[in-house]
Amino acid sequence: MKAWLNHSGTAIDQWTFEEVETPTPGEGQALIRVKTVALNPVDYKATNNPAWTFPHIPGVDLAGVVEQIGPGAEVKVGDRVAIHTNLQRDGAFAEYALVDTRALALIPEDVSFAEAAAILCAGMTAYEAIVQKMNTTGKETILIHAGAGGVGGIGIQLAKRLGLSVATTASTENHEWVKRLGADLAIDYKKEHVTDVIRDWTNGRGADLIFNTVGRDEATADLGRLAFSGQLAFIAGGPDQSVVKPFTLSPSIHEVALAAAYASENDRAIRNLGHMASELLKLVATKELDPLVTEEIPAADIVKGLQRLSERHVRGKIIATFN
Repeated sequence: MKAWLNHSGTAIDQWTFEEVETPTPGEGQALIRVKTVALNPVDYKATNNPAWTFPHIPGVDLAGVVEQIGPGAEVKVGDRVAIHTNLQRDGAFAEYALVDTRALALIPEDVSFAEAAAILCAGMTAYEAIVQKMNTTGKETILIHAGAGGVGGIGIQLAKRLGLSVATTASTENHEWVKRLGADLAIDYKKEHVTDVIRDWTNGRGADLIFNTVGRDEATADLGRLAFSGQLAFIAGGPDQSVVKPFTLSPSIHEVALAAAYASENDRAIRNLGHMASELLKLVATKELDPLVTEEIPAADIVKGLQRLSERHVRGKIIATFN
């Protein structure tokens, strides 16, 4: 089979696309004939891991067809499936991939392979933050950072389904895009003072909920944008809570990390990955959720796609196609 290979933790421009041996599924595993993969920031950011043996096959999101199963597998040959794979093992950027069947989701008939791959990492991250971890009961407002990206774009749609008023940060050229997804307020973080805008928007209260997809410094700044007893979820570094005097804001802080489910080796956590993917795929099938596929490229161009993604000027999701 052909696969993209990361040699000894090399940068993405040093990866090679070459022939390797097709693996055989073991206990609880399935061999998937990969149809599509989604490109994600983690693919170019995580180029080395102590758990890897090299050369390593990168990529975390795939959709395809079950080709072969091992003992105890929970799917059957021929099933159309999608999965967010285990970052600690060989991944999705290959014609065939071994996966843990506990985390698989069946793809509904009306959902394409491209749509299925697109909804995984970004969608599951947003779903875990907004639907599973945050308590949205009685809440009115949410700030979602980077609404033009994959995670932010899905987050906007999920938040609107829950009846929340949504503010998001995005460059001016992406304001029309995020408003089409459902954002009520778009803030140009390059030109506007985000904290002042949020305070004005909420009549001084601050946002009930904040979903930070940017980093630790911005998450720390978010504490000044949060309503009393508000909730802040983050994926790229938690806030420095020392900037807030104890017993004054009473915030709830949520760490969101899909890879931690596999690392924990917790059966319930791993199965939850498949559950989240299944729930999102149902929403895609009923047209209640746009998976934000904005571009499809051949698998041979994956590195070029990741290089463009790393420049942070890509809307939605880039999908690469095998076979």
